[in-house]
Amino acid sequence: MLKRLMVALALAVLAIGGAQAQEWPNRTIRIIAPFAPGGSVDIVARILAQKMTESFGQSVVVENRSGASGMIGAESVAKAAPDGYTLLVNSSIHVIVPSLFSKITYNAIDDFVAVGQATEVPMVMLTGSGNKARTVADVIAWAKAEPGLAYASAGNGSSTHLAGEVFKKVASVNLTHIPYKGSGAAMADVIGGQVPLMFDALTAAMGNVQSGRMRALAVSSKKRSPILPDVPTFQEINMPQMNLSTWHGMWAPKGTPPEIVRKLNAEIVRIVSLPDVAEKIRGLGGIPVGNTPAEFDAYQRSEFEKWSRIVKESGAKVD
Repeated sequence: MLKRLMVALALAVLAIGGAQAQEWPNRTIRIIAPFAPGGSVDIVARILAQKMTESFGQSVVVENRSGASGMIGAESVAKAAPDGYTLLVNSSIHVIVPSLFSKITYNAIDDFVAVGQATEVPMVMLTGSGNKARTVADVIAWAKAEPGLAYASAGNGSSTHLAGEVFKKVASVNLTHIPYKGSGAAMADVIGGQVPLMFDALTAAMGNVQSGRMRALAVSSKKRSPILPDVPTFQEINMPQMNLSTWHGMWAPKGTPPEIVRKLNAEIVRIVSLPDVAEKIRGLGGIPVGNTPAEFDAYQRSEFEKWSRIVKESGAKVD
């Protein structure tokens, strides 16, 4: 009797989950972008939200919930109902922070369902156009002449932070890390001359580079970016350790019905394949991806291992 009751309850739960998936979405979907407006995470989140709104016929809104290197926003999604109405769009920092923070209230892998990867983006070394540095060699000379030269980042533990730590080790220079709440705020101070240097995703930086407000000194991809053909790669200047990239993806809370995950994944694949979106991503220096949930899950796990190794080898510490 007890066994039949348990089977009946299990079937009822599956039936409810199936019904929820069939009805979904029937109200507003929130995408949590755990950084301030203007950065690459915000840009990608808003591209996805706009196209999903058009496709679903329901509002898909972006909520910027910044702070603690993206952990505040990620935690809110980890604790949200697994019904497909609260989602996370984040960058590779999602799998970096566990290696840097001991007091993290969620598991970046196990408390989420990997929905799909939207982009891969090279990183770029940047300075304000008014600064004297025009090459990476200039930056190294500047840092040796002024030990403690500052560099900005999108936040403690971000890939933009760790890129600076790797550069310090590779170039044998002493840099001082200045964390910001998002790359938009960091870029504003680099443009204004308050901080001389930063590393960022090419997606977030392209507008300021093309306008002349910032100068790109080197890109982290193995080949030159087609939209910055005059900017050398770090590999060209004998710094292959700087062949780093960031990426953007979507996660849902653990327990989200598989059918909803499949629908969301199909949307990501569709959206990044649209000619106008693909052109926009490439125009910002990114590469459209659009893989399956299983492929994204495997990739995020491999990235977790890679960045854990970088954190350990670089000796990076959270301020």
